[in-house]
Amino acid sequence: MRVVPVPDGLAGERVDAAMARMFGFSRSRCAELIAQGLVVLDGETAAKSTRVGGGSLLEVTIPEEADPLAVRPEVVEGVGIIHDDDDIVVVDKPVGVAVHPSPGWTGPTLVGHLRAAGFTIATSGASERQGIVQRLDVGTSGVMVVCKSEHAYSVLKHAFRDREVDKTYHALVQGHPDPLEGTVDAPIGRHRGADWRFTVREDGKPSITHYATLEAHRFASLLEVHLETGRTHQIRVHMSALRHPCVGDLTYGADPTLAARVGLERQWLHAVRLGFTHPGDGQWVTYESPYPADLARALDVVRGSA
Repeated sequence: MRVVPVPDGLAGERVDAAMARMFGFSRSRCAELIAQGLVVLDGETAAKSTRVGGGSLLEVTIPEEADPLAVRPEVVEGVGIIHDDDDIVVVDKPVGVAVHPSPGWTGPTLVGHLRAAGFTIATSGASERQGIVQRLDVGTSGVMVVCKSEHAYSVLKHAFRDREVDKTYHALVQGHPDPLEGTVDAPIGRHRGADWRFTVREDGKPSITHYATLEAHRFASLLEVHLETGRTHQIRVHMSALRHPCVGDLTYGADPTLAARVGLERQWLHAVRLGFTHPGDGQWVTYESPYPADLARALDVVRGSA
């Protein structure tokens, strides 16, 4: 609580205007505090239109706001543990789960689940993403690694940066890419019209995606995709740039009719395999994740339409 006398120079001002001048708050923030009954003038709860007098005693209670980046421990249904040792934990991340807290995200997080489940994670990195050396989109499922030891964090952070990790995805895309196997080398940056989307642009960050067709069906193709770089939404952006967006990816131009037909409410994209040199013993290790139920059903529908 802040308790201060009103300066004589503000006598006669409305209490919200006086608060804005005295505390440096926005008028809308002042109005919120008044509406919540948190502003008292000379012992009386103030209304927005209340006028202040010189020397009046103004009491303002400022509630603590939740930190949007604070990790909220919460067990999340569907998170699978593929491997666990002293250095790393390899997880199977379900759709609808963010890797770590971020502004605007109020849903479950992987780091929150690991904390609630009793895992001790490396303390390196920003507080909300400690131990995190890679990310998957909220709408993308599959295998990923989180570091438990500081040594593992240092080793794998450099391995991802130096492109020494095998990151393999399967993507069901609309139509048939031509050629059936190829590389997309196109820089990616934020979309100028919507900062929550990304796009190919000349001044973007270098981004390289390799793809090969595994199955070709009447309406869609199943691709195996290897990433050299790890930009946000990289596969989704590059496939959209080829005019073959991931099935169900309405954000990047997918056909909503096809998405409904196969029963998808998110992009058909799954991290199926992750390979790297283990930071503990130096041996090459590979971990895999099977298709989740929604993607498997959608693929069955597409296969049946061939």
